[in-house]
Amino acid sequence: MAIKTIKDVHLAGMRVLVRCDFNVPLKEGEITDDSRIIAAIPTIQHLVDQSARVILCSHLGRPKGKQVSEMSLAPIAESLSSKLSQPVTFIEDCIGPAVEEEVSRIGDGEIALLENVRFYPGEESNDQDFSISLAELADAYVNDAFGTAHRAHASTEGVTHHLSPCVSGFLIEKELAYLGGKTANPERPFTVILGGAKVSDKIKVIDELLEKADTIIIGGAMAYTFALAEGRSIGESLSEKEHISTAKAALEKAKAKGVKFILPVDNLAVKDLDFKASSFSDSKYFEGNIEDGWEGVDIGPKSIALFKEEVASAKTVLWNGPMGIFEIDACNKGTFAVAETVAQGECISIIGGGDSVKAIKMSGFADKVTFMSTGGGASLEFLEGKELPGVYALDIKHNE
Repeated sequence: MAIKTIKDVHLAGMRVLVRCDFNVPLKEGEITDDSRIIAAIPTIQHLVDQSARVILCSHLGRPKGKQVSEMSLAPIAESLSSKLSQPVTFIEDCIGPAVEEEVSRIGDGEIALLENVRFYPGEESNDQDFSISLAELADAYVNDAFGTAHRAHASTEGVTHHLSPCVSGFLIEKELAYLGGKTANPERPFTVILGGAKVSDKIKVIDELLEKADTIIIGGAMAYTFALAEGRSIGESLSEKEHISTAKAALEKAKAKGVKFILPVDNLAVKDLDFKASSFSDSKYFEGNIEDGWEGVDIGPKSIALFKEEVASAKTVLWNGPMGIFEIDACNKGTFAVAETVAQGECISIIGGGDSVKAIKMSGFADKVTFMSTGGGASLEFLEGKELPGVYALDIKHNE
């Protein structure tokens, strides 16, 4: 489904409500990672250049329908103003007569940022009255918040029933192009790397990508459930014993479809792991089975070599999920080795959001990959083949 973007409409002089994803980490009121703010700038700048009257909105955190001062978007207004080299008016509410009055004073090419939409319970419940109140602020709507596109909230879906046109910004356009188009019709060989903790979180993605991939590589704690499915012992490693049959079914489907399915052949395991303290009492590499009393925390050197060899020959790589507990220095070798290989390969490299983006930034190779998704849950649901309400609600582009 092709949706309309801001390139398909003329918005000069119009009040444009833009749903951004400014859900950024804050520490004592300071932004610690401004990636999502930077990602929104091309769309905002385009609208400013087109002389639109730009009204930005977003959520931040989980205030549960109440005003929480620590989750105010005021710091984002300051950051945006600095990055865009122009004033960004911060409005201390997001609906109501006072907000309408302030919005009415915005001139062509000027920008305002509304307060956190989740300060109202009507945002997450997709309340019609709240949606209408947001819509009354604008003449047109742009959604550029891919990270919340899998949620049918008032500012992502409800508002589209009361405004026209409703189009995507550049970020959502890019997300759909890479997570959709580049994986639906990939340059081959197409290698998928999946990690993270749970098979249950990724099984629908695995099932969908088994229809498209040439190779699937599994790492992280989810690999231990697959190890159980193959009859190996995993010591105290994290696993989902209730999903062993699910893992077996995926292995059988891969074999039937001729998809290469690669699991770790060795692992780093530790004793007495304390994640919060980033500590453990002892570590050891195991090839094949992991002994009782040991917990797997990373792929081992032979697995790293095996994975790197496979990735090096790929033309398209999709990576979602770390290879181990990369937040602990002694357990990050596998994740960082994969990050380096993906970044330095002669391939289209797509990083599927969440911990994978965090890991590749920590590894120092973030600027070497083709595309990093801003969506965690949205990325996974889109890769599963689900319709995203925040995308589905936008205007469809018809062949004219």
